[in-house]
Amino acid sequence: MENRRLILGLTGGIGTGKSSVAAEFKNLGICIVNADEGSRAVVEPGKPALSKIASQFGDQIILSDGSLDRAALREIIFNNANKKQWLEELLHPIIRDWIVEHLNDSDSPYVILESPLLLETDQHELVDITLLIDLPMELQLERAGARDANNSKQIQRIIDSQMSREQKISKADWIFDNSGEKAMISYRVNQLHEKFLALAQSIQTQNLL
Repeated sequence: MENRRLILGLTGGIGTGKSSVAAEFKNLGICIVNADEGSRAVVEPGKPALSKIASQFGDQIILSDGSLDRAALREIIFNNANKKQWLEELLHPIIRDWIVEHLNDSDSPYVILESPLLLETDQHELVDITLLIDLPMELQLERAGARDANNSKQIQRIIDSQMSREQKISKADWIFDNSGEKAMISYRVNQLHEKFLALAQSIQTQNLL
C-alpha cells in the first residue's frame, strides 16, 4: 500500500446495519471504499472476469442486457462448494486490486473499507483496525428480512455461509452494538470518529519521525 493513513475495516453480517453506519462516517467527510461496489465493478459487461464466469457457468447466468445474473450465480455456488471455490479464486484477487486502487485514491484523514467479507478474505490485511457492526442473531434475521423481503431460510443460508458471529467478535478491534435506536447511530459514530481521527494523527506523526 502506498497510502499510510489509517485504514479502518468496517464489517458485519447481513442486516446488521453496515451501510447505515458507513453513511454516517461519510457524512463526516470520510471516504468509504465499498467492497460490494468493487465486486460488481469487476464483472461489468466487457470485463475479462465476466467472460471467464460465463465460460465456466454457461450463458444462463448472463441477463439479456449482457450483465451478470447475480441471483442465478449465487444459487449455483450455494449448492456447489467446488464452484464457489473456483469463483472466489477468480474474483478475490481482482476485487482486492480494485480496493487497493480506491484506497490509494481516497483523500480523507482516514479511510474506511466497508466489506461484509473483510475477515473471511485477505482484505483484512489491507486495514489497520477493524470495526464490527454486531447484532444478536434474532434481531439480525428480523432486520434482514424486513429490508430485503427475503425469507428467513434464505437469510439464514447467507449467514451460515459466512464466518460465525463469535469468530467475528473475537477478531474485531472495535464492536459497534447496533441493537439500539437508529436515531443514536449518528451520535455514536461521531464519538468513534473522534477516536479514529486521533489514531490517524498518531500514524501521521510516526510517518514524520
